[in-house]
Amino acid sequence: MRAASCRMNVAAILNGLLVSVVAALLWKYVRLSEHAAVLEEELQLTHQSQELSQARIDYHAALLALQEHGTRMVCTGKMHTDRICRFDYLCYCTEAEEFVFFHSNSSFMLPNLGPRRFQPALLDLSSVEDHNTQYFNFLELPAAALKFMPKPVFVPDVTLILNRFNPDNLMHVFHDDLLPIFYTMRQYSDLDDEARLVFMEGWGEGAHFDLYRLLSSKQPLLKEQLRNFGKLMCFTKSYVGLSKMTTWYQYGFVQPQGPKANILVSGNEIRQFASSLMEKLNITTRGGEESVAEEKDEYFVVFSRSINRLILNEAELILALVQEFQMRAVTVSLEEQNFPRIVKVISGASILVSMHGAQLVSSLFLPRGAIVVELFPYAVNPEQYTPYKTLASLPGMDLQYVAWRNMVEENSVAYPERPWEQGGIAHLDKEEQDHILTSKEVPRHLCCRNPEWLYRIYQDTIVDIPSLLEALRAIVKTRPNLKKAKPASTVHPGRVREPQCQTSVQATNEAKLTVSWQIPWNLKYLKVREVKYEVWIQEQGENTYMPYILPHQNYTFSENIKPFTTYLVWVRCIFNKNLLGPFADVLMCRT
Repeated sequence: MRAASCRMNVAAILNGLLVSVVAALLWKYVRLSEHAAVLEEELQLTHQSQELSQARIDYHAALLALQEHGTRMVCTGKMHTDRICRFDYLCYCTEAEEFVFFHSNSSFMLPNLGPRRFQPALLDLSSVEDHNTQYFNFLELPAAALKFMPKPVFVPDVTLILNRFNPDNLMHVFHDDLLPIFYTMRQYSDLDDEARLVFMEGWGEGAHFDLYRLLSSKQPLLKEQLRNFGKLMCFTKSYVGLSKMTTWYQYGFVQPQGPKANILVSGNEIRQFASSLMEKLNITTRGGEESVAEEKDEYFVVFSRSINRLILNEAELILALVQEFQMRAVTVSLEEQNFPRIVKVISGASILVSMHGAQLVSSLFLPRGAIVVELFPYAVNPEQYTPYKTLASLPGMDLQYVAWRNMVEENSVAYPERPWEQGGIAHLDKEEQDHILTSKEVPRHLCCRNPEWLYRIYQDTIVDIPSLLEALRAIVKTRPNLKKAKPASTVHPGRVREPQCQTSVQATNEAKLTVSWQIPWNLKYLKVREVKYEVWIQEQGENTYMPYILPHQNYTFSENIKPFTTYLVWVRCIFNKNLLGPFADVLMCRT
């Protein structure tokens, strides 16, 4: 009995061991299968990441960095209107259409604004200031939430995330997008030619997408394309927002449109941008960027429109300009020619003539010394719509500008039956239609759907040639003689050195004040056409001062100088009438 019992116990033990071994093997197999599945998923996600970029990425290391360190943010700028933020591991949920900041013990955000980042936003995604459709913000989650979310797809490129404002309009493309992108990328050394642009506004490519491609060697990403790569996209290193320093115009969202109050860009920066774009387009001009072509090669360009805002006597206008200025004529059209071809033609032109419209932003490619002629339909006041006048007038653009306005209503053709966005007014009540039809000038208005503005700006026009030629002659005199124009100097003087004052009392009611100084240090290294000095003299305790513009480095003042009185004196240098230097430290001079 005992032997049989022992044999049964041994069998049970062996059976139990066998079950345990099999269970262990099955468990190990399941674990290996799970690990293999994870590896397969990571390989697939790595493949998806590398579909986005040629850059190689260690998916496991990237995921570990996101889980352990979370998202990190450092911003520049004090307000949402001038802020650009740099992120490590900023993520975007394509289903929720929200950016996500993952918190861990190692994550940080500077500035840490708390709820203030919703008043109204962390930053503007566009260069158009404080527009409520362009705000950027993010949601916050603990990094632990990643366990319950779809596995992220990583974008290994350095990215610049932004909104294009209106990619179908050439003025908006250049002013709001290309110029700000170009100079934002120059603010940060890692936003180089290998950086990738990510457009989050939701538009399709648009008519001018090839121009955006010039700014990076990598294909830009559209918001809609992100859905194709995954439910959770994580940008390993990204910059969000655009510099507004290169914009010169506001479109009238808050007040009627006009030049920005504080323009920070000059023609020199715009010409550098234009030169860079031309280089990428493989465009060279015989005359070079700095000047109009030699006189024997001079020609003028007329922008021809084929859909709306037509010049109805275009052929007669071209013939008159040829006869007046003895130049050959070239016509260009956005509807019929590619943009690089148009840029090549404009970059050598002496005169550019066009109806008011977005195509005139191409004047930034004109050579120095050229003339911009902008034509306005009936009842549209040129002084109220000045994006291209402002561009031409920027210091360093060195362009001349002429505005012509149709003053004869019979020389215009309007289209009241067209859709409202093309200037139609048939949808309005009769009283408003009558008001628009009898108005002699569009009043100042806000953007963007003013029916009177749309009705007038989409008119076709018969240009009164004698009045246009008269306006042109006022600029170019009898005939343009556009020689090689040198870029205007934008070098500012330094402080005047060693300012001093001496005083003397001549009588009880008569005194003299002598002020002297040495030239600015940088003047001895410059060739400057004209150097003058500005002196301000203010009696201590008074609110007004006496300004003087002087050609020499010392001067004795006697007029209005009182004995036994303390005067405050400021001195600064001026180059070429408008390049001002800083004031030297104030002098206190007692007579």
